[in-house]
Amino acid sequence: MKLVQFMLKDHKYRIGVLKDNQIIDLKSKFNFVPSLLVEFFASSSALGVVREIVEHPKVVYSLDEVVLLPPIMRPDKVICIGLNYRNFCDELHITCPNEPVAFSKFPSCITGPYSDIRLPKISNQVDWEVELAVVIGKEAKDVPANEAFNYILGYTIAQDISARDWQVRNGGQYLLSKSMDTFCPLGPYIVTRDEIPDPHNLTLRCWVNGVLKQEGNTRDLVHKIDKLIEHLSSVTTLYPGDLILTGTPCGVGYYKNPPEFLKPGDIVESEIEGIGKMLNHVV
Repeated sequence: MKLVQFMLKDHKYRIGVLKDNQIIDLKSKFNFVPSLLVEFFASSSALGVVREIVEHPKVVYSLDEVVLLPPIMRPDKVICIGLNYRNFCDELHITCPNEPVAFSKFPSCITGPYSDIRLPKISNQVDWEVELAVVIGKEAKDVPANEAFNYILGYTIAQDISARDWQVRNGGQYLLSKSMDTFCPLGPYIVTRDEIPDPHNLTLRCWVNGVLKQEGNTRDLVHKIDKLIEHLSSVTTLYPGDLILTGTPCGVGYYKNPPEFLKPGDIVESEIEGIGKMLNHVV
């Protein structure tokens, strides 16, 4: 299934399923369905309820009637993994890390799959990073790798937009450079894990103004998704809706010669095989 967060002209949040280019409104049939996916999937019975509604939909909208929002809003955590593609490490001429390099983004920087990326006044080195995002589906603590996929709701696309000049400030702390407003476009929907049989064989691409900047495949991940969940859940409890951004392949602007950065008027497109495509204007 493709799970979506959307709104109509009334600006009220709704959750739905994208099927045959139409959106089935999940809340229209059962009043107890919350308005946010992150809240809905905290219930262990959520997927069963969704399947029942999809089989007998009550209200359906066309795509041109709705605004697609980030499928996860207000998660407890946005965890990012750095240096997690072999070709990216090769591009930097460094050895792949022995254990995951983890950092975070403020959840407030999440924005929609077609929303604007707003350049901050305090940076002139804003860069792109297309990433596969893992969406946690149930509470996970001390999960062994061989059980990790049971804790995944699905997958979506993320852009880990980064202010490179701030990334090298303050002793190389990443948080502020990664957490400026609109620095995490997300979407356009969550594809449930049953529809992605092998998340370690997905092609991902990023274009800026129609020019291909990044192209990689998740088979190149240094630390695989099951190992990431094992590692992270040994440190902290993962909650439904938590996001794990699994890293970016080579081709970011900062390491080009000469370096390239986003400017007003640019268009960033992000695509992952089997999931979909985002398009974000830079303002």
